[in-house]
Amino acid sequence: MRILVTGGLGALGAPLARELRNRGHEVWVCDLVHSVGPNYIRCDVGNFRQVKRIFDQLEFDYVYHLAAEFGRKNGEEYYENLWITNAIGTKNILRMQEEKKFRLIFSSSSEVYGDYGGVMEEDVLLHHPVRQLNDYAISKWVNEMQIINSAEQFGTETVRIRIFNAYGPGEHYSDYRSVVCVFSYRALMGLPYTVFLKHHRTSIYIDDAVRTMANIVDRFRPGEVYNIAGRQYHDIKYISDLVLQYLGKDDSLVQYLDYEPHNTLNKKADITKSIQDLGHDPRVPLEEGIPSTIEWMKSVCELPRL
Repeated sequence: MRILVTGGLGALGAPLARELRNRGHEVWVCDLVHSVGPNYIRCDVGNFRQVKRIFDQLEFDYVYHLAAEFGRKNGEEYYENLWITNAIGTKNILRMQEEKKFRLIFSSSSEVYGDYGGVMEEDVLLHHPVRQLNDYAISKWVNEMQIINSAEQFGTETVRIRIFNAYGPGEHYSDYRSVVCVFSYRALMGLPYTVFLKHHRTSIYIDDAVRTMANIVDRFRPGEVYNIAGRQYHDIKYISDLVLQYLGKDDSLVQYLDYEPHNTLNKKADITKSIQDLGHDPRVPLEEGIPSTIEWMKSVCELPRL
């Protein structure tokens, strides 16, 4: 297949592109930055002219749409970037899909489940009133609704995936990244960080997520939505404890608070459907994934001298 990965230089996009190439597909990548590499096209998905230019030049069988502004705090502080990239960017991709008829795999987020307190099955949003708690979450649900409307009006074929707290090598640090990334970096650098004790998550190692995402082209079911998550349900403190234990550090720089406002308390994923339909098989537990992440981070960061 000829496949385009938007956001293809990102923490998920780059390993996904490698995985798809390893499976024999012709893979093209677009992202914001000037870069070199096989089949790379620079593109801001929020700019329709740049998006159209790609699809005027090339025909694709599948498009993985991963390009997005990521993170709750990022979405609040840079909301104009978030809405242009996430909402208008997805609309631009959908306009091209309506014309070109490629199949789309859209990367949504567990954040769409908002304040729902139970086990997060894929049909929760169809049966329960849910309030998304921040702009990032709202933008992902807006995109899912745009996709549903496009399918009904134009017959487009899309699979939506809701990724739960992906982490691992390749995720470069910023304050807006995953808790594993933030805790690992700040602990390595001897910097303080905050742990919210009442929050629980279902995390997934990047390699496990990417393998399942790549399976979709062979198991494509138009209109379906899947949770992509690991098997462990854990509190946030457990991540911090694993990081500190691996680094041989105490928690003297850690601030413990009960909860973070406008952030989902609990994300307990049901992955039954993705196991059955996509062959989803999370293999890397936190106890292995966090050390691997830290070792990768050591290799790319300039660590403080002791």
